[in-house]
Amino acid sequence: MATTRTAHTVWNGALQDGEGTVTFDSSGIGSQPVSWPSRAEEPNGRTSPEELIAAAHSSCFSMALSAGLGKAGTPPTRLTTQAEVTLQPGTGITGVHLTVEGEVPGLDESAFASAAEDAKKNCPVSQALTGTEITLSAKLA
Repeated sequence: MATTRTAHTVWNGALQDGEGTVTFDSSGIGSQPVSWPSRAEEPNGRTSPEELIAAAHSSCFSMALSAGLGKAGTPPTRLTTQAEVTLQPGTGITGVHLTVEGEVPGLDESAFASAAEDAKKNCPVSQALTGTEITLSAKLA
């Protein structure tokens, strides 16, 4: 069964000096301010589309890796994943780098790296970002 999640943004003003608020409708976790300076310069307590993509990608990748490891009979004790999404103003999103550290009893470094590569290729957010270079660093804790 398909699921749909929603969020909405209200934007006021021009790009450079305007600002907006993104609201997470499905989860009800609240609203966050957004602005061009928080996207292209320093966050200053505001989020950006790239940070939201990083959150989506790190959580999706972690779920995909956990599922793959579980199916292989080596479920993880813990996975810590960071996603770095790079924006080049005027060009767009130029890449995503995933870094994962895992605690996986009974698994060696090579098998973990292979499982992580598989999760990178198959997680739905990675697939949605087709056309964007996605790199990966994976290691056991």
